[in-house]
Amino acid sequence: MNPIIKEITAAQVKKDTPAFKVGDGVRVHTKVREGDKERIQLFSGIVIALKGHGIHETFTVRRISYGEGVERVFPVNSPNIEKIEIDRVSEPMKARLYYLRTRTGKAAMAIKEKRGDEVVAAAPAAAN
Repeated sequence: MNPIIKEITAAQVKKDTPAFKVGDGVRVHTKVREGDKERIQLFSGIVIALKGHGIHETFTVRRISYGEGVERVFPVNSPNIEKIEIDRVSEPMKARLYYLRTRTGKAAMAIKEKRGDEVVAAAPAAAN
């Protein structure tokens, strides 16, 4: 990479983002501007994908809202992201959890959750 581009982007990369991975439950606090007012909006769900690197890194968060699956893609280094909180840590078996799109209910949460040093199996997925 060009050293000038590397120097410019180094100043824009956030240093305080927590180390989360695919399968983790996160709460993302985003700034929303409505006219001349600004407020913080919360979006919580499971990280199903991490893409890119450096300043171009993004992550996709999925949740079920009123029976409908909702996904949002967030840039990690966006100034509109106030903070990212990690709700639960899990041990997924894949790099992308796109298979959760076809599941509903408890089967949509079928990821092994990590508690302390042990890995606890989540609800078993229904064989369809």
